[in-house]
Amino acid sequence: MEELKAGQEALDRFVDTASKAFGRYAELITRDMYEDAVELILAAEKRGNRVHITGIGKPSHVAEYVASLLSSTGTPTYYLHGTEAVHGSCGQLLPGDVVICISNSGETVELKATVSAIKRNGCTVIAVTGNASSWLAQEGDAHLFAGVPEEGGPLDRAPRISVLAEILILQGLSVILQSVRGVSPEEYVMWHPGGALGQLRSHETKATGRQVC
Repeated sequence: MEELKAGQEALDRFVDTASKAFGRYAELITRDMYEDAVELILAAEKRGNRVHITGIGKPSHVAEYVASLLSSTGTPTYYLHGTEAVHGSCGQLLPGDVVICISNSGETVELKATVSAIKRNGCTVIAVTGNASSWLAQEGDAHLFAGVPEEGGPLDRAPRISVLAEILILQGLSVILQSVRGVSPEEYVMWHPGGALGQLRSHETKATGRQVC
């Protein structure tokens, strides 16, 4: 069918574009990029403060995933609704908390209002953007760059490759924080009592000498 042929061509172009753009972006990621963000989070936790994460549109779904990922690897993180924040949800914030804010353009109008409210509530901001010169990047107390030259796919508009970049940079943050904390297999299993992740692997059992329920 001609429709399927056209779809295959579009898919091939997207995969090729994603492979090249994502690969080039991944090569830019270094430990130094994370230094300010990691320091903000660790300092906040020492004070008894917390971490939150927010975004508008597609980045809001990234935020929910990353909140779960960070929480599961030793950094309790709370999802902050991007638009409800200015309608009362900022009540979950305490002065000194850290809020990770995601926006590819860094110019999203709704997120600007949320960031302004976050800062008025005495919180610090880690900006995740694809534009280091954007409003959000400049407002952030730390900035994580998640920029790619194009999205791929028809019209080159729907967030696709930029979402991959946002996820990758924040997964990297989770890796550094988990490493800094020295999360043990026993701790990880305690936080994942269900499913295959709820059991120590054979080499972990030998290393620790005990099984965790």
